[in-house]
Amino acid sequence: MSQQSGPRTLWEQGHEPGRQMVALGAAVTLSVVALDLAVGEGLGLLFDLGFVVTCIAIALLVRPRDFFAVGVLPPLLMLGVLVLVEIARPGLLGTHPDDGAIQSVVTGLAHHSGALVTGYLVCLAVLAVRHRFVAQATKRPGSPEPTRTTSG
Repeated sequence: MSQQSGPRTLWEQGHEPGRQMVALGAAVTLSVVALDLAVGEGLGLLFDLGFVVTCIAIALLVRPRDFFAVGVLPPLLMLGVLVLVEIARPGLLGTHPDDGAIQSVVTGLAHHSGALVTGYLVCLAVLAVRHRFVAQATKRPGSPEPTRTTSG
């Protein structure tokens, strides 16, 4: 990508396909769920922190042409994981024992909305920085700056 012969920066390191990053994100998030359930009685801070770190990691590892797949992943990942948790351990996410599955998932989304918003924003920010850096790194030396013109 870059014409430089020096060491690659953090923003240039990502080279993994989007499909693999989606699978990795799901696997890591489900592993964090299993760990959090093993050490506690529900999903808590460990899950939230693991989710945010996973969002950052996949945004750094994905190749530039697959940014979209990772850019839309965090909300879908959170929803999918919470649905799987509700299927595996019914009532774990809900606040009342008589909550239905949909209500429990919605409650889980509400309880972990801070991690969802943080993970999503940081993921998008990392992808934006990487996109900008890759665009600058691939610009040919001596190319003129783009100008805005109108025809008419």
